[in-house]
Amino acid sequence: EKEVAVMISEVYSDGSGEIAFSEFCTLMARQMEKADTEFEYKKAFKIFDKRGDGVIDAAELKHVMTNIGEDMGDGELAAMIKEADVDGDGVLNYDEFLNIMLAF
Repeated sequence: EKEVAVMISEVYSDGSGEIAFSEFCTLMARQMEKADTEFEYKKAFKIFDKRGDGVIDAAELKHVMTNIGEDMGDGELAAMIKEADVDGDGVLNYDEFLNIMLAF
């Protein structure tokens, strides 16, 4: 309920106590933009996660980077992972990957 109230307050403009159709359309458009963005991030994560195990390791990162023309050494790849690896397990999960994507 609280989340819905926040969403409505973002588009509520006329003070009538009801949400108008135009306000509803604005609300839905914003929600769809968020959903599309999240879908794109998940799709990108799956491109990196070649094994489909829910994490990106150095070998998977190297494979993708090489395919896009970025020839990176093992040290550079390890440094990239270390910088983003919040939980210290040596691989990137979706949340850690998302943090990188949102930083740009």
